[in-house]
This record gives sequence, structure tokens and C-alpha cells, in this order.
Amino acid sequence: MTAAALSPSRSGLGRGADRRPAYGDAAHAALTPRQAEYRIFARVTHRLSEAQAALEAGEIGAYSRLASAAHDNLRLWLTLAADLMIEENGLPETLRAGLLSLAAYVERETPRLVKREISAAPLVEINASVMKGLRGQVEAP
Repeated sequence: MTAAALSPSRSGLGRGADRRPAYGDAAHAALTPRQAEYRIFARVTHRLSEAQAALEAGEIGAYSRLASAAHDNLRLWLTLAADLMIEENGLPETLRAGLLSLAAYVERETPRLVKREISAAPLVEINASVMKGLRGQVEAP
């Protein structure tokens, strides 16, 4: 996956998006692609988790925040899937297939989350696993 494919911008995620750094500071510009991807996953995952907790606590506006976070999480995964399908993607075939499978799961479960049939927990767990991989941590079997 490339950081450019996932870089946030005013026009959204993806290849056609504006390529300016999200924060405009030197620290952000110095991020490796892997660090940038981690940061995007962390931000979306935090929003999902926080909105789910707010919804469970009965906070006003929590559902709207959860729906927005779920939408952004889905966009992230669809962007990732599009990048994974490009022939030039440098990831090993088995990893690409596994990530594409997770993207399909996120695509299938997001409407269920928005309809309140499930909680955000499974999507948060998937994102957390991807973040561990981006940090180079391997989970024990």
C-alpha cells in the first residue's frame, strides 16, 4: 500500500485526492509511508472506538459520530483494497489476499454497524491488528 493512496486531503482519500500533507508540518512530511498508514488507521480507529463508547453511554450526537467514523473507515478500506489490486503493489500475494478479505468483511459489516445490528468492536479489532502489522509486531498464533 502506498501512503499517497491513503493520504488524507480536502478532497478525501485516494489516488485522485489532493496530495498536500494533512498537517502541513515538517514532522508529518518526514513520515515513512508505513508511519503515515499507521497514523491514518490510528485516527480512524480512535474515532470508531470513541463514537461506539459515546453511543453506549447515551451521549447526544453519538450515533452521528459513529456513522461518520464508520463511513471514513469504509473509505479507508476501499482505498486500501483498490491499491492492493494494482499489479505494482509490492506486498506479498498472501498478505494482499488476506487484506483484501478483510476489506470485503469491512464492506459487508459497515452497513450492519450503521443500522446498529453490531457494535464497532470487530472493526476496531481488525484495524488494531493492521496497526500492529504496520508497527512490525507479529501476533502469536
